Amino acid sequence: MNILQALFFPPEQPGGVSSMVPYMQDRFTKKGWEMELFYLPKRIRGKGAEEFVFQTFDWTKYAGHPVVDKYIQTYKDYLWWSKLRLQQQKFDLIHAHHPIPALVLQQLFPDTPIIVTLHSSYERELILNGVIPADGPEHRFLTSLYHELETRVGQILTVSYSFRGYLQDYVRDAERIEVVANGFDDRRFRPTPRENKVAQLITVCRLVPAKGLDILLQACAILKEKNIPFVLHIIGDGPIRTELEEMASSLNIYEETIFYGYMLHPEEFMPFFDIFVLPSRAEAFGSVFAEAALCLLALVGTDVGGIAEQIENGRNGLLVPPDDKHALAAALEKLIGDPSFRYQLARSAQERAKKNYSLNRVIRQLSQIYQSYRS
Repeated sequence: MNILQALFFPPEQPGGVSSMVPYMQDRFTKKGWEMELFYLPKRIRGKGAEEFVFQTFDWTKYAGHPVVDKYIQTYKDYLWWSKLRLQQQKFDLIHAHHPIPALVLQQLFPDTPIIVTLHSSYERELILNGVIPADGPEHRFLTSLYHELETRVGQILTVSYSFRGYLQDYVRDAERIEVVANGFDDRRFRPTPRENKVAQLITVCRLVPAKGLDILLQACAILKEKNIPFVLHIIGDGPIRTELEEMASSLNIYEETIFYGYMLHPEEFMPFFDIFVLPSRAEAFGSVFAEAALCLLALVGTDVGGIAEQIENGRNGLLVPPDDKHALAAALEKLIGDPSFRYQLARSAQERAKKNYSLNRVIRQLSQIYQSYRS
């Protein structure tokens, strides 16, 4: 089969999709499958001008709102680039990893089976980050796309049962959505023996309100007030970096906190630390938890979305309620003060991640799905 893997972001973009699909392509290619990656380069902006319509709703009634206008222009850009690059090619199957490539390529290849994996909820992220209001026009536009996808593509996949539950409010038949959790090539992760005298905490994420880093800094301030030593390493960049740095200073933990900025391969850095912590307010899957587990780190996360599907509290990590700085501080204090328990959780997390989130498992699941479309 000749399969096109259609991404939205370039493969070097950090995150769950880019950390899986190129490795997935490599595995499939070694098994003799024909597979090509396609995406919209970052530099292509504002090139598309072709008008289009959706089948299930009129997007023009939402025009004039910045998020909608940007989304529609990106759709037009993806359409322009796809026509330029792909229209003379033929594929047996297209696997898209974002609504825009799924809908654009269905428009260009109406006779080619298309499946789409929904990796996250853009509208939920925008709401949590304070960009758009809940139930506003941008929210309604973005959630309308789910039924559009349901109508036009052959199959919808998603990365967690929690996210499938979220989608049921926006599609007609959520039971048709299949869950294929992200998978990782564990050869990328090299746990390192370590004896850190001071506990090293690490978080890896985009610096936006949805990730709850304000709660993490407040929890760390509580640790300092209790004279519990730690160092917090923050890998990532984003619009609230300056705000977080100022907050760390005002909480008197700036000396204990290191802001690294963007890093392409944080998994090469993570094995030298002790505890991975990310108090997200929402997470469709939370790929970085599986990556941290494969690096043999103890995990602390919030009881939301796909995080709660990866962590069984007290067995392979600790779960706390979102927006609860005291519960988060207590969980961190427990792990900092008990290295044996910390190591026990880390080993259990690593074993579970290898079993449940291996790339081999993803390859098996997707092979069965792809084979079902073989003519």
